[in-house]
Amino acid sequence: MDNPIYIALGAAALALVFALVKFAGIMKTDAGSQKMQDISKLIQDGAAAFLKAEYKWLAIFVVVVAGAIAASGNFAGLGPKTAVAFVGGALASGIAGYFGMHTATRAAVRTTQAATNSLQSALGVSFSSGVVMGMCVVGLGLLGIAAFTMVYAGGEELTQGVLSQVLGFSFGASSIALFARVGGGIFTKAADVGADLVGKVEAGIPEDDPRNPGTIADNVGDNVGDVAGMGADLFESYVGSIIAAMTLGVFMGGEDASALAMLPLMIAAVGIVASLIGTFFVKASDEHHLHSALFRGLIVASVIVIGAAWYLTNQHFTLTGPITGMNVFWAIVAGLVAGVAVGKVTEYYTAMEAKPAQYIAKQSQTGAATNIIHGLATGMESVAIPVILICGAIYLSYEMAEVYGVAIAAVGMLSTLGISLGVDAYGPVADNAGGMAEMAELPPEVRQRTDALDACGNTTAAIGKGFAIGSAALTALALFNAFCYGAGTEVEGVRTPLVLNINSTPVMIGLLIGGFLPFLFSAMTMRAVGKAANLMVDEIRRQFREIPGILEGKAAPDAARCVEISTAGSLKQMILPGALAIAAPVIVGLWNVSALGGMLAGALVTGVMMAIFMANAGGAWDNAKKFIENGNEGGKGSESHKAAVVGDTVGDPFKDTSGPSLNILVKLMTVVALVFLPWFL
Repeated sequence: MDNPIYIALGAAALALVFALVKFAGIMKTDAGSQKMQDISKLIQDGAAAFLKAEYKWLAIFVVVVAGAIAASGNFAGLGPKTAVAFVGGALASGIAGYFGMHTATRAAVRTTQAATNSLQSALGVSFSSGVVMGMCVVGLGLLGIAAFTMVYAGGEELTQGVLSQVLGFSFGASSIALFARVGGGIFTKAADVGADLVGKVEAGIPEDDPRNPGTIADNVGDNVGDVAGMGADLFESYVGSIIAAMTLGVFMGGEDASALAMLPLMIAAVGIVASLIGTFFVKASDEHHLHSALFRGLIVASVIVIGAAWYLTNQHFTLTGPITGMNVFWAIVAGLVAGVAVGKVTEYYTAMEAKPAQYIAKQSQTGAATNIIHGLATGMESVAIPVILICGAIYLSYEMAEVYGVAIAAVGMLSTLGISLGVDAYGPVADNAGGMAEMAELPPEVRQRTDALDACGNTTAAIGKGFAIGSAALTALALFNAFCYGAGTEVEGVRTPLVLNINSTPVMIGLLIGGFLPFLFSAMTMRAVGKAANLMVDEIRRQFREIPGILEGKAAPDAARCVEISTAGSLKQMILPGALAIAAPVIVGLWNVSALGGMLAGALVTGVMMAIFMANAGGAWDNAKKFIENGNEGGKGSESHKAAVVGDTVGDPFKDTSGPSLNILVKLMTVVALVFLPWFL
């Protein structure tokens, strides 16, 4: 049982069993009144309908791409085995997203009912739902990598060829992640923008009002975007970082190749156990201790991983080459610390209690224009410190263990994903729970408890986005290093990576192409939200106009029609951005491999910065609005509130569609370049 692959398989099975136990526990709790269950059923049906429609499109894409990979024959890592791994990665990502969302849509109504008893009860249900998502992601991800590695290696020594085939699993996960993030993000923001503009701004009715036809679609969107979408995003980061580190271990390891290749699997395995233990430390008695309770669980898990990492690098594995056990240990610690630090900086720039969001709220007194100006400035300023922290992690990890150190730092950062994703994914459940309390007309204290959960959830969601961006940067860099080694030369068993000369014309052209791709991609996704939101606005206005008694509460709105419009709009608009991410590296790679390397580097730089800017600006706008709604700077209904609603509406596609999708764009292009590298050489 000392075989790391068997240990990884055991840890993956433990994560999946724990997820099932948590799900069973959620389903045993009280689902509330019939009215609450009827509202919940509408959200469940809408979410299921969206996923069913999305997965139909994705199934066609998966079959076509798998066919192209298989048709390449057994050519330098391509062929049927890579195609099977690709399909496996796509399936695993899809299953994790489906089960996470299936749980979230059922946990929300139970969170609402639990909030009638106590805040701790409501936290227990909503956080358990997030943990189900987190454990599904790490369980299925590690299970897939370990299983394909074991089968393809066939008991022999792990080689570059085997890992090239296993990389298909990462490609499948990345492909699904992009479409899930973009499609889910367009859906949720089209519904949110439409419901806010017509409901809150034009009709003057509260958020989550049952008279608003867009309310159900908005609640569905919280799940498809922030649960299934975020889960798919981090699933592919998790998988990509582990495979990149294993690949670089084989390339660089020499006599230590086997140990360096197996270490990422072991770090991921202990991360699952640490996350599981950390979940038992998440308890809060009142709303003032919510955030500290969630953060405590994450810190406990991180400390356990650090202790286990020291043992693995210094006792379990014997490293005899220039990369020592302590060097690798410090690289892992650098990744873990950077992940937490980037999250805390993101919290400062987006939290309602911090100065940046409050300053934006103050600027809202002079109108929407000044609100937007200061929101943009806050987002731009917020890029600096996270990038410095990421650079610090890259520098330290590289100094310790060269490019392998960067890759293992990414694995370290993502090792506690089981609980960190749980902390993030509980937010949409709490948000939905508050909406149900409003729609079911429950007592004010219930909404007060769900609002406390939701407010903390907004902060943890912002931290989760910062963490996702930081992990994307390290994962993409690790994959980029693997690409350079794969494109390099080998003389007498010594591998020399591809060196990119910035004075070379192809490399400079590649840098510029890569630099503009995140801007073009963001334009596509922002415009897609605008188009889908226009259709939603028109539909809500039509219903207010044509359904007699709807605003008086005497007639029911047609919520299903709004869900249909958002689904159709989002699926149609996600195709072009997804095609761009896959086509760009193939086209440039067929022209020149050095230009492709430059393109990947350019996209990494601008993509990470754009992602931080957009995510933090959107989060700050959102919490500036909430700060005003809490009775500050004029309170609800004031002119400053109306200005803040406009700013929040601009920020919605920033933080929930374009910004998060850029993580996947950068990683997916690098994975595509690595998978299809044999075509380009």
